[in-house]
Amino acid sequence: MTTELRRLRNYINGEFKDAADGRTIDIVNPATGEVYATSPLSGQADVDAAMEAAAAAFPSWRDTTPAERQKVLLKIADAFEVRAEDLIAAESENTGKPLGLTRTEEIPPMVDQIRFFAGAARMLEGRSAGEYMEGMTSIVRREPVGVCAQVAPWNYPMMMAVWKFAPALAAGNTVVLKPSDTTPASTVLMAEIIGAIAPKGVFNVVCGDRDTGRAMVEHPIPAMASITGSVRAGIQVAASAAKDVKRVHLELGGKAPVVVFEDTDIDKAVEDISVAGFFNAGQDCTAATRVLVHEAIHDEFVSALAKAAAATKTGAPDDEDVLYGPLNNASQLDQVTGFIDRLPAHAKVEAGGRRVGDKGYFYAPTVVSGLKQDDEIIQNEVFGPVITVQSFSDEAQALEWANGVEYALASSVWTKDHARAMRMSKSLDFGCVWINTHIPLVAEMPHGGFKKSGYGKDLSAYGFDDYTRIKHVMTSLDG
Repeated sequence: MTTELRRLRNYINGEFKDAADGRTIDIVNPATGEVYATSPLSGQADVDAAMEAAAAAFPSWRDTTPAERQKVLLKIADAFEVRAEDLIAAESENTGKPLGLTRTEEIPPMVDQIRFFAGAARMLEGRSAGEYMEGMTSIVRREPVGVCAQVAPWNYPMMMAVWKFAPALAAGNTVVLKPSDTTPASTVLMAEIIGAIAPKGVFNVVCGDRDTGRAMVEHPIPAMASITGSVRAGIQVAASAAKDVKRVHLELGGKAPVVVFEDTDIDKAVEDISVAGFFNAGQDCTAATRVLVHEAIHDEFVSALAKAAAATKTGAPDDEDVLYGPLNNASQLDQVTGFIDRLPAHAKVEAGGRRVGDKGYFYAPTVVSGLKQDDEIIQNEVFGPVITVQSFSDEAQALEWANGVEYALASSVWTKDHARAMRMSKSLDFGCVWINTHIPLVAEMPHGGFKKSGYGKDLSAYGFDDYTRIKHVMTSLDG
């Protein structure tokens, strides 16, 4: 007896549709390694249809009042709460994430973020008018940019979709969103929910692979391309968008330094850092995976961190005792395994370093010590449940090593010395610096990095502004 696969479909101009040429992709549950659904492998015809729908919907959506857009977003947030269990189930099947943690750690912030941008919709204003030339009054208008082509990643399919569509819709733009080819299910469900609330064509979902995403970015209709993904993908998007001078918003990789000084409360730091490093299987560009510890407490810290790793569980989505589920796909499992297999002789695996089980893509919480600044695993993003530890001798060395990577998204400093914390936060070249904590996010504060971590901000009024353009209007006072 065979189980019929679930059939996911694109959402274009208010209708669910298969790919025009009928092509599909198999969707795998990473907790089992088994195919459970098919998704459209969309081509140029599908992208054309979605972009044309978004373009047709843009003028009327742009011209709605901020209050009207706010009402739509608030209704979406309410509907997400009502359908929370359906969203959790879809996301867990997409990603293998623990059901309980998805319920407590993702649904509430997603809903809060949508409501934040619903409020931001009514703050869409320019600077005050004034006379800067005799006989002339100047006005600054802040306007939506137009159709936005958006590509979301597989590590947080639901939440990253929210980070994309909520500010775009709040500002008066229309959206064509592509989920990752491995995790489309929750985004398709979101389209069903949003489609019952927003006017047709305002929000569209096109499923597919990297060629689908490339077709979206290269399409002549969008005024802006936004992607959360790898550095490689971001570079390709920026190059493609440059051909017709599209706006680009990039949130790419990370290699967050976690700088632990000798006056730190070791027990608390280890507890918090281990969670921030292993949560979501380390598949988070802000994850606390690159720890630099002062030499005076290095050995004690490593021992405590290894014990914390050994006590951390990974397992099936319905297991309430696990911190994280599987890696997202077979390729990601190979990538994480490869980093450990290629460790230099001077490195030491203090905990983990192995696959868990033979079904699904689970990997043990891993701690690696004895590393040098130029080691591959220090310089490159692992994107797995692996925490590396280096020993530093003084503040200057810690800062040099912390900044000595190509990524610049997030960082943290652990110390009781306020002045040192302020010095470090000033000099750390990262878009976010946490002090004595790591990874909390709030809708009101910006998220985004520098260097190869990309540019543009998610969340906050800054993220809202990224989806707007500035127009100067000058009028003569002589009539």
